[in-house]
Amino acid sequence: MYVDDILIALKSRSVIDKLKKDLSSDFGMKDLGEAKKVLGIEIERDRRSGKVSLAQKGYLHKVLQRFNSNGDTKSVSTLLTPHFKLKATMPSTTVEEREYMTHVPYASAGGSLMHVMVCTRPDLSQAVSMTSIYMHDPERSHWEAVK
Repeated sequence: MYVDDILIALKSRSVIDKLKKDLSSDFGMKDLGEAKKVLGIEIERDRRSGKVSLAQKGYLHKVLQRFNSNGDTKSVSTLLTPHFKLKATMPSTTVEEREYMTHVPYASAGGSLMHVMVCTRPDLSQAVSMTSIYMHDPERSHWEAVK
């Protein structure tokens, strides 16, 4: 059997060392040291405060590039700001807007945000939930909210 990677996370260093020793006695393995990244998720440790943080900066940068963000983004406390009032049927829908939205990867953007929400950013759940409601018939204002 071949296992690509294993991540061991325990409070006790001695228990980790014993587990690694036991595993290496039965299996050929390489100890790559402390994990800095797993499944694309960056692991940051603050040993003084005893905190571990998870981030997906690299993945989010790729998502922004994929959805043609030209870099003029700004950080907000939540993705969906209060001034966005999304409705299932927007009165401004035109043939041109519908044509425009056929070329917009709304579902892919929503899926990318769901991945981030599940892995490292549960604070995005409300915004992702609100914009996901419109997957069946997204309009330009919905896309602007996601971007």
